[in-house]
Amino acid sequence: MTTRSSRIEHASGTAVPVRGDDIDTDRIIPARFLKTITFEGLEAHVFEDDRKQVAEHGTPHPFDVPAHQGAHVLVVQGNFGCGSSREHAPQAIARWGIQAIVGESFAEIFFGNSLMIGLPCVTASRADLEKLLTLAETQPTTVFDVDLASGQLRAGSLVVPIAMPDAAREALRTGNWDATGLLVDRYEEVDRTAAHLPYLNGFAG
Repeated sequence: MTTRSSRIEHASGTAVPVRGDDIDTDRIIPARFLKTITFEGLEAHVFEDDRKQVAEHGTPHPFDVPAHQGAHVLVVQGNFGCGSSREHAPQAIARWGIQAIVGESFAEIFFGNSLMIGLPCVTASRADLEKLLTLAETQPTTVFDVDLASGQLRAGSLVVPIAMPDAAREALRTGNWDATGLLVDRYEEVDRTAAHLPYLNGFAG
């Protein structure tokens, strides 16, 4: 049995809106920050170059807007996370505090890397996303509730249908996304198997 804490049914909190299609992983976390041995501290550099660029023009990036600090939901648009396969991108986003991403579409590898760390990426229609983006921008205290079980996102008076592949949804809701957790929960089985592996216990003479 998986641990209850590894099961992900929903995410809830305020939202940070990031507009634009085809936002790639190099924009999410620039390559110069990939030299670290661990993922620790990556959250400080999420969207760093984009944030500096817009700040030079006097406009804060959504991740720098005070009202969006502490947000748990990221609202994006199409083909989010395209580009390289770096797993640092979802790691940086999750470590910043994001617990779910809502977008029109996601790059396949980004989606898979997000699933592996328990970060749900759900899709919504472009029209609904426009409403969600505008709501997050104009009413930043609105709570967005992403419910994987019902397939709905509720934000204020808005109720928006969301989708994700059935296998991914099931993995999140059962905790099967958490490979390490599964091993820990079934450690006795792992121990029994290891006891019969010759390369762990020496080969018979």
